[in-house]
Amino acid sequence: MAGSARASEEGLIARYFAPLAGPGAHGLRDDAATLTPTPGHDLVLTTDAVVAGIHYFAEDPPASIARKALGVNLSDIAAKGAVPRGFLLTLALPDDWTEAWLDGFAAGLGAAAAEAGCPLLGGDTVRSGGPALISVSLFGEVPTGTIVRRTTARVGDRICVTGTIGDAALGLRLRLEPTAPWVAGLDPALQAELADRYLHPRPRLAAAPAVRRYASAAMDVSDGLAGDLAKMLGAGRGARVAAAALPLSDAARRACAAEPALIDAVLTGGDDYEILCTVAPENVAAFQAQAAAAGLTVSAIGTVTSGDGPPRFEMRDGAERVFAAGSFSHF
Repeated sequence: MAGSARASEEGLIARYFAPLAGPGAHGLRDDAATLTPTPGHDLVLTTDAVVAGIHYFAEDPPASIARKALGVNLSDIAAKGAVPRGFLLTLALPDDWTEAWLDGFAAGLGAAAAEAGCPLLGGDTVRSGGPALISVSLFGEVPTGTIVRRTTARVGDRICVTGTIGDAALGLRLRLEPTAPWVAGLDPALQAELADRYLHPRPRLAAAPAVRRYASAAMDVSDGLAGDLAKMLGAGRGARVAAAALPLSDAARRACAAEPALIDAVLTGGDDYEILCTVAPENVAAFQAQAAAAGLTVSAIGTVTSGDGPPRFEMRDGAERVFAAGSFSHF
């Protein structure tokens, strides 16, 4: 703790992270781990980092920070139709880290890893000299040749998304503007729901088999639906999306009814961590049925079109909108 003796790097690893280590990690007592793919499978690799003050509030509960750090990577794996196998953790700590913070972080990380069946395989702990930074490199696998790529949508495909859109962005807005007029129209339970969606991503791992079977292209919605859809389509393809078809939670619907301008935050705010994908029209019903059997809803919200330009959103009032800055960007 600040002002008193703290564990060394080796002691920190042994106390907080070695108990989370999976097979191949050698108890985190070596400089490298081993991971053997299941026969007939390809490895799928992804990495994402979260930084205090950028991706989360420094005062957030450490268990929630850990869940977010792992969850955003699990979400990428799910969108590839893959299942997680294990992860590496780089933890860069600020000068004022405490044992109590690490205890909560390790507990949250362990719980999230156990739920996903994704053990810790190794990593590094360093002093940041600035804000905390948590980087996760995650390994998953898919049957050979079945990974679902991001930029392979076909003209005529239906655009689908799991779960609901905009809750996390509204949760962040609520955090920043707790006395905004639209907040008063939400009862405490709905406010808590929005706040929780911002704190705790829900990686849609249960959807991976259906995505792998039916999706022609897929990615997760991390930076905003409008912008991420534009990234997925790339050059030579566009999209028409019906705002009336967007899957909104009751909390988001009430918030947008009270303040219609919030639809911009819903469409561009990010942190949804739902799966956005394209599916051939004749397969949409089967895709939705398989996802439903796994406990997930899937909504068809639009269609892939030919031509360049950002996705076009047909709003409820009949107007058509595009979003030039449709997603969060670091730069």
